[in-house]
Amino acid sequence: MSGKSKEIETMLEKFSTRFAMTRSSAVRENKCVTCGGDATKFNDAASEREYQISKMCQTCQDSVFG
Repeated sequence: MSGKSKEIETMLEKFSTRFAMTRSSAVRENKCVTCGGDATKFNDAASEREYQISKMCQTCQDSVFG
């Protein structure tokens, strides 16, 4: 999925059940784990890389990191 160890992926998947959708569903559907919205348009390459880490759309990234 992301190059993370199986243990880390399992922990992140379990933790993500508290959000709008699980990490695995977000990846499959190009959605945001936080809000469930589309995660297909990003402001720059750094934001696209952040999606690979956090699975947050641009709007949620701006809200959290802005």
